[in-house]
Amino acid sequence: MSQDRTLRRMVRRETHSSRAVPSIVAASILLLVFLWLAVEAMLWLLNDQPLLASPAHIRQWLVGLPGTTVPAGLTAAGVGLGILGLLLVALAVGKGRRARRALASDRTATVVDDVIAAAVSSTSRLAAGLSPGQVNTTVGGRSVRVQVRPTSGVPLDLASIKTALDGELAAYALDRQVTTNVRVANEGAVGQ
Repeated sequence: MSQDRTLRRMVRRETHSSRAVPSIVAASILLLVFLWLAVEAMLWLLNDQPLLASPAHIRQWLVGLPGTTVPAGLTAAGVGLGILGLLLVALAVGKGRRARRALASDRTATVVDDVIAAAVSSTSRLAAGLSPGQVNTTVGGRSVRVQVRPTSGVPLDLASIKTALDGELAAYALDRQVTTNVRVANEGAVGQ
């Protein structure tokens, strides 16, 4: 296996979450239910006392369930099972990305948490000449949004902020291209 392929595999493993926990939980629950049914069947065949209910009692209960249960209860149970099924399907099919990004590197697999928001805020704040509380940055999957709250009466140069922001993000050499959006708040900060 080449080093490049190994690095890609390591980065993928760190940037995507595993489906192991939901799979283990679902498999464990099913295993316990089937083991219980197997034990009940063996006890029934041996004419021994059931743990909870014998297969004949379970069958009789299931056959009589529609007649003895309120229709709204059956509907609620069906909806609950449907939601549980949709949740399991969503867990299985979902993208499972973690809040991590891979940085370009020829020799190592470099993965960072999405802490680049603090660095982007700092760069934008220095480019605009603002205090720390006046810049707020949100990093999404494919976008970086910077909200600047200017000092009242002091004009801002959005072009210099955008240039500094783009330069900072280019220096990171992120694995996925991100779009930048700089927005100036309507209300300014007084005396900052």
